Amino acid sequence: MLSIKEITAKVSRLQTRYASRDGRMRDVLSARQGDISKVYPSMFSEEYPKPLVANMIDVAARDLAEAMAPLPSFNCSASNMVSDTARKAADMRARIANYYVDRSQLQVQMYTGADWYNTYGMLIGRIDLDYENNEPTITLINPFGSYPEIDRFGRCLSLSQIVGMDAESLASMYPEHADKILNKNLYTPGSPYLSLVRYHDKDQDVIYCPERKDLVLARTPNPVKECLVKVAMRPTIDGEARGQFDDILAVQLARARFAVLQIQAAEKSIQAPIAIPQDVQELALGPDSIMRSANPQAIRRVPLELPAGVFTESGVLERELRIGARYPESRSGNLDASVVTGRGVQALQAGFDSQIKAAQSQFALLFTDLISMSFKVDEKLFGNTVKEIRGLDDGMPFTMKYVPSKAINGDYTVDVRYGIMSGMNPNNAIVALLQMRSDKLVSRDYVRREIPVEINVSQEEQKVDIEEMRDALRLAVAQTAQAIPTFVAQGQDPTKIINGLAEMIKGRQKGLQIESIVEKAFAPEPQPMAQQAPQLPVAGAAPASASQPTSVQAGGVAPAAGRPDIASLLASIGGAA
Repeated sequence: MLSIKEITAKVSRLQTRYASRDGRMRDVLSARQGDISKVYPSMFSEEYPKPLVANMIDVAARDLAEAMAPLPSFNCSASNMVSDTARKAADMRARIANYYVDRSQLQVQMYTGADWYNTYGMLIGRIDLDYENNEPTITLINPFGSYPEIDRFGRCLSLSQIVGMDAESLASMYPEHADKILNKNLYTPGSPYLSLVRYHDKDQDVIYCPERKDLVLARTPNPVKECLVKVAMRPTIDGEARGQFDDILAVQLARARFAVLQIQAAEKSIQAPIAIPQDVQELALGPDSIMRSANPQAIRRVPLELPAGVFTESGVLERELRIGARYPESRSGNLDASVVTGRGVQALQAGFDSQIKAAQSQFALLFTDLISMSFKVDEKLFGNTVKEIRGLDDGMPFTMKYVPSKAINGDYTVDVRYGIMSGMNPNNAIVALLQMRSDKLVSRDYVRREIPVEINVSQEEQKVDIEEMRDALRLAVAQTAQAIPTFVAQGQDPTKIINGLAEMIKGRQKGLQIESIVEKAFAPEPQPMAQQAPQLPVAGAAPASASQPTSVQAGGVAPAAGRPDIASLLASIGGAA
């Protein structure tokens, strides 16, 4: 376990190592905030301190983040599971996994997390230990000011996070250290802004204040003995964290600069010098002014000569900005008049959609690691705790109790999938999957797993099977009702059938399931014990006459008089057909 001195030394080395990265992050953040003048201070005058054009970088970043933000599906069942017990256990773990996601409000976090990924080139996820509710919580971390230590296998060994906070707020969070935080011997009103460092590795979680002589505010051992941090990196040519907009800041600056120059040129044209003939002695200005001259046509403003391309260059810069940001005009509703087909629009969207698919593949790996780690934390730290969770499964609310040690039982696997249609319009994706299924290229299970709709695959399969069986049962009952005249013609009593159909109607009106109604309405009556036992011949008794009529149904089964069971009825329907 590292000491506070060793931790501060490591954080200092990481800050030096990532100095250039921090500079890029700071510049792109300033541009996103509309303060590009901080990046290029000499390019703007005090008259126009802010850019006079739309912040294309911020618009593209927000739109791209919203398109990437939707969460994938989290399943723990596999298509090759044949055991009902295994499927039930997998469904339970899937509900637990989705509870982690809902409890952590991961969908809300992803709207900002996807933005961080695009802007800074990385996304960091951490598992926090909620001892109050005895459960793990997934938290997405702002990469700006965060320094993950990554080994050669891509695993995160430690995370150092530096945030700013005013002294008053910090003192209220840690009242036991309030005097030292406020530094009352030197403290003056105005709450100084302090840096707060949170360091996490496999051994401990430490929070300290460097500006108060490395004052340790909290130190907690890591009971899992594993770094609970996972990192998703945006692919780059040199492996460094680079955002999507790092290389187009200069283009945005040039566009903003041209806008300022165009406005200044317009102002100079309006305020251009006035040329007057020599006989004009006084220059009168204003709406009702009068000037006397023998040559009035010579009174004019001197036009400002501008280069022909000064007003077209702004359009060129905008196109360059869209190319660099990979942000097509179709996303902002501007389409070229030559693009009149749906395929043309899709072609324009191709570059945008490919970004989404590439990013979501990274998110899937990140979420897989975070959910697996949540399973491990839940089992190891809260294994014997009886938990009751609530959530939504396939849009239906559920309540479930589980014990982590029994429900998880060392199985930390989870299937996190955006599907092969990732990045595609959901409507187009559904049509493509249905076409593949109609051509028998894929199975129904594959379609269920790849469809861009949040469903529980195994539960939906069971529901479809139940629906098909219920439909077949309804058809059988309807055919039974239609066969009543046939039974009457055969001399059989239809009372049992009619009463059973009446009970079914009443049961359906009460909302009961059709299978339970049928089972009760058409249940065979129990036979008396005397009829079930074999009859022994009695001395002196006359044998049964061969002339006595015996009603035998198809199949050689003699039913009780006037009380046919459901199996006999269905067999008779088949025979009648």
